[in-house]
Amino acid sequence: MANSSSPYDVVVLGGGSGGYACALRAAELGMSVALVEKDKVGGTCLHRGCIPTKALLHAAEVADQIRESEVFGIKASLEAVDMAGVNAYKDKVVSRLWKGLQGLLKSRGITVVEGEGRLTGPTAVQVGDDTYEGRHVVLATGSAPKTLPGLDLDGERIISSDEGLRLAEVPRSAVILGGGIIGVEFASLWRSLGAEVHIVEMLPHLLPAEDESSSKLLERAFRRRGIKFEVGTRFEGAKVTDEGVQVTIEGGKTLEAELLLVAVGRGPVSQDLGYEQAGVEMERGFVKVDGHCRTNVPTISAIGDLIPTWQLAHVGFGEGILVAERLGGLNPVPIDHDGVPRVTYSEPEVASVGITSAEARARGHEITEFTYDLAGNGKSQILQTQGAVKIISAKDGPVLGVHMVGSRVSELSAEAQLITNWEALPAEVAQLIHPHPTQSEAVGEAHLALAGKPLHAHG
Repeated sequence: MANSSSPYDVVVLGGGSGGYACALRAAELGMSVALVEKDKVGGTCLHRGCIPTKALLHAAEVADQIRESEVFGIKASLEAVDMAGVNAYKDKVVSRLWKGLQGLLKSRGITVVEGEGRLTGPTAVQVGDDTYEGRHVVLATGSAPKTLPGLDLDGERIISSDEGLRLAEVPRSAVILGGGIIGVEFASLWRSLGAEVHIVEMLPHLLPAEDESSSKLLERAFRRRGIKFEVGTRFEGAKVTDEGVQVTIEGGKTLEAELLLVAVGRGPVSQDLGYEQAGVEMERGFVKVDGHCRTNVPTISAIGDLIPTWQLAHVGFGEGILVAERLGGLNPVPIDHDGVPRVTYSEPEVASVGITSAEARARGHEITEFTYDLAGNGKSQILQTQGAVKIISAKDGPVLGVHMVGSRVSELSAEAQLITNWEALPAEVAQLIHPHPTQSEAVGEAHLALAGKPLHAHG
C-alpha cells in the first residue's frame, strides 16, 4: 500500500483544469498533495477541448484571411489546406503547454500518480494496488461527450468532438447535431476549411444559452457564410450509408453528409468510481455541492464539470482554487456564476458576462438596454467584422449583462467582467476613456449611450 501511514493533506482525483488548479494552489499554501490522473494532466481542456479547438480555429481564421485578402488590397490565393500540417501545429501547441504544466506540478512538489483512481472511502483513493489516503479528497473527474438514446457513436461516421479534433482530412460535408458552443465552433471551423455544414438544433436558436440578440446576429453571420442550420427541429435518426451518413430530422426531412458530429453536450464522468458507495450525494450523474464546492461528506469536495455549474475550464480553475483556499483556512468567497465570462470562438465570436434580457426580466428587474452596432467602431471596420455590443442595466442601477458578437470580441470579456462583477453604473463606465481605435471603444460607446450622452451612436 502506498502512503497509508502518512496521509496527504489533499488527494485530488482527476488532473484536468479544476484538479490541477486545486493541486497547485494547495501546494502553494503548504499542503502535501497527490494528483491522480488516468490519462494526461491538463485533461479535456488541454488535450481534447479548449486548446486544440482554438488552435484549429486560428488555422481556419488564417485560411479565411487568405481567401478574403483582396478585400484589403493583398492578392493571395489559398493553395490547399494541409490537414497534416494543421494538426502538427495544433499538436505542437498542446505539447508545449503540457510539458509546461508537468514542470509546474513538479516544481511545486506535487505527487502525480498515473493511473485510474477510484474512491474507496471518505479519505481514500485507490490506484491499482496502491491506496492514497488524504485528510481531504477532491473529486475532479470531469466530463465526456454525450449522445442521444439509440444514437451510437462509431468514431468514424458518427463522431463526438474527441474524434472531430483528430480528423486526418477536412470532411467534405458534415451534419452537426447540436447548436451549442461545441457545435457552433466546429461548424465555423469546418466551413472555413471548405466543408459544407448543416447544424440541427432542437431549441429555437443557435447558442440557446446566450441572449437572443447575440444568437440572431450569429445566425445572420452564419447564413452569409453559407452555414446551413435548422433550429427548433428535433433529430429523429441516423444511419450509416456507403457514402457517409443519412440523418433524418423532424418532418421526415433527410440530410446526407460524409459524417455526423454529435455535439449535444457533455455529461459528468462519475459512474463506477465509488462515489455513491462513499456516501456522496448525486443527481443525474453530477455530484451535489454547496457554494463552497463541499459535498455532503465532510472530507470530500467536488469541482469542475463533475458538478452542475458552467462546464468551462476557467470555472474549473476558479473552483479548484476556491477549494484549496478553503482547505487552507483562507475563507474564500463563493463563485458568482452569473459573473463568469462565456465565449464561443466561432467566426464571428460570441462573448457574454452577466445575465440576458430574458433572465433579468424573469428575476423581476426593470431594465434599460442599449445595442451599439460595430458598424460605428473604427477598429471593427478595419477588421471588416460585423456585430454589436449590447449592455443591459437595471433601471437607474448597475450593469447586469454585457453581450457581444464580432471578430475578436472575446478579448473584451475581461473589461465586461469587471463592469458586471463590480456592479458598475453605466455613468461610471461612461467616465472612462477607451483607447482609439480599438474594439473596446464599443463597450465605452454603449455605456455612454446608456448614461444619456451618446457619442458615435445612432438612434
